[in-house]
Amino acid sequence: MMTLQKIKSVIVEDELAAREVLKNYLSKYCPQVEVVGEAQNIKEAVPLLHEVKPQLVFLDVEMPFGNAFDVLEACKDLHFETIFVTAFSEYSLKALNQSAAYYLLKPISIEELIVAVNKVQHQIMNNEIFNRNKIIVENFHEQKPEKQQVILPTLEGFEVVKMEEIVRLRGNGNFTDLYLNNGSKKMVCRFLKHFSEILPLPFIRVHKSHIINMNCVKSYNKGGIVTLNDETEIEVSSTYKEEFLRNFR
Repeated sequence: MMTLQKIKSVIVEDELAAREVLKNYLSKYCPQVEVVGEAQNIKEAVPLLHEVKPQLVFLDVEMPFGNAFDVLEACKDLHFETIFVTAFSEYSLKALNQSAAYYLLKPISIEELIVAVNKVQHQIMNNEIFNRNKIIVENFHEQKPEKQQVILPTLEGFEVVKMEEIVRLRGNGNFTDLYLNNGSKKMVCRFLKHFSEILPLPFIRVHKSHIINMNCVKSYNKGGIVTLNDETEIEVSSTYKEEFLRNFR
């Protein structure tokens, strides 16, 4: 019987107790993970990651002497999957969600840890390593939201687009149809609600089934219909009309 190769992993976390808890959880519930190193700050993490070249890093977002994004910037020549471990931060969570990153909120849920590790294992076993780290760092440093990138999980894998390329999004059951300014359409494996939570202005929800890019609005009539640059006409429902109009005042 073939033995599955262990996932070589490193934990980067400034709190000793948190590192011990995570190691204990991994040993007990994720035996496919082998922890080969630990670091408590960016000064220790960067040389360690270059030395051991892990396949997976459990990375605390906030640490002394820098944060997770500084670690990724300093290790951009390396290719590893990252599971971020963070206390709640609206800004960091939005950045991670836009980049389709794996993350765990503190205190760590065993169930969520198992799910995240299994997803990473699937990526590694199927040689589907996608350089999310590079995009996460670029988004973190990009001050203009429209220039930031969104990673779109599709049935075939992932696609990356800049927010400014998105004209509108339409809910399609368990999926979202995303329409780009080049006329193409992408079917994304996420609910529309996911995008209403992670996309910043100029994206705004105008209907239970529609999110639009306000920079692509061509006209609006009092009947409640907005026309976009691609000539698509979308109803602005009464629930969202006040917010929609407020953003154009």
